[in-house]
Amino acid sequence: MYKITKTHYGKKLSFSGYIKLDEMQKWYEESEQMLSYSNGKLGIFVDMRDLHALPQDSKSVYKKGQKLYKSKGLTRAAVILNSAITTMQFINAAKETGLHECSRYIDATTVQDWEKQGLDWIVKGVEPHTTKSQKKSI
Repeated sequence: MYKITKTHYGKKLSFSGYIKLDEMQKWYEESEQMLSYSNGKLGIFVDMRDLHALPQDSKSVYKKGQKLYKSKGLTRAAVILNSAITTMQFINAAKETGLHECSRYIDATTVQDWEKQGLDWIVKGVEPHTTKSQKKSI
């Protein structure tokens, strides 16, 4: 399941469960439509706490979506996760699509104020508290 919400800083994306190709394609198409009105700087807050690892075909569409958001002005992304496997999957995807420099990954299992830290990164450019290994991956 996914949800896209318009915010004062850009978009909030929520992903949960096991997302198959057809649903990921719907997310991409909805994103494309919403972003057609976007110009200038764009921040995104991505809540993936309840997302299972993506199958390869869904992952390909997600990476296509990352490129879309980047082309529409994405400047900062905060990605909230709670699974090591999902975290590595999305760090690798961001590296492949060129978003790793503007993305920060926050582990909701170890950071209590993950939402505040994510928003502070997007809105103010304040680095979230991360471990050394996460900073190296970003």
